[in-house]
Amino acid sequence: MSLLVVGLSHRSAPVSVLERAALHLDAQVKLLQDTVAAEPATEAAVLATCNRIELYADVDKFHAGVAELSTLLAQHSGVGLEELTPYLYVHYEDRAVHHLFSVACGLDSMVVGEGQILGQIKDSLAKAQDLHTAGRLLNDLFQQALRVGKRAHSETGIDRAGQSLVTFGLEQLSFGADVQEWARGKKALVIGAGSMSSLAAATLARAGVAEIVVANRTGERAERLAQILSDGDDTDVLARAVPMNAVPGELTRADVVVSCTGATGLVLTAEAVASAVRGRIAEGTPDAAAGRKPDARPGAADGP
Repeated sequence: MSLLVVGLSHRSAPVSVLERAALHLDAQVKLLQDTVAAEPATEAAVLATCNRIELYADVDKFHAGVAELSTLLAQHSGVGLEELTPYLYVHYEDRAVHHLFSVACGLDSMVVGEGQILGQIKDSLAKAQDLHTAGRLLNDLFQQALRVGKRAHSETGIDRAGQSLVTFGLEQLSFGADVQEWARGKKALVIGAGSMSSLAAATLARAGVAEIVVANRTGERAERLAQILSDGDDTDVLARAVPMNAVPGELTRADVVVSCTGATGLVLTAEAVASAVRGRIAEGTPDAAAGRKPDARPGAADGP
């Protein structure tokens, strides 16, 4: 028997395909059950996040395994096999192990070093264990991946990369004053709900902002991120989710905006920012009245 992984991620597929292929919990459970019931596979685990869907299996035949796992992914994701196939990648044996270790370290993330993936890998293993689809191979593999990922984060400081950009921005906004003093009572708008947006929102919450509004094209992901922020033990931030069409109004209320989306065009235009500034002045917002203006260059507020 040999390890095989078939999947798609932000590196192989556009956001539109990833959003349509997203697997809800019930679909993940059924996918695992159907995978171990299939002829080539004896063990299975699924790693499903906002930026990746990967099916790991212990198979006895490579080509039959690839065909079966690809078909199952298509069936349970709701994206047709012909449409899904061009975006799928396949890793086998040693390369499959290397891939999962890279994922655990945050090297394959949209934001290099993000730490959420460790919890997602842990949840993936727990789900497979509960359903008895993980045997000796996948249990050992995922446990080792968690150890490798934890060492990478603790010994290299790789997880600081994603936080540094937002931290630097807050330092600039505070004009050299204490960031937490400046952030107290401020309202933040985060556009996007992927890994980079999650890191940005967590950094803003730790800095002490009073409110974080999350806007995203997929409302469920925005709600999920807002809930995670609200439930955090180390912050008292008020977090809520809004649809993308609410961004113009929220932009007028916000003191700081972070935009991190997978959109190919501009999310915040110069006119949108200028309109928000005019709205703040009309409402008598102190910072706007004092003449503190945001960078209104086209695309200046857009992240990757």
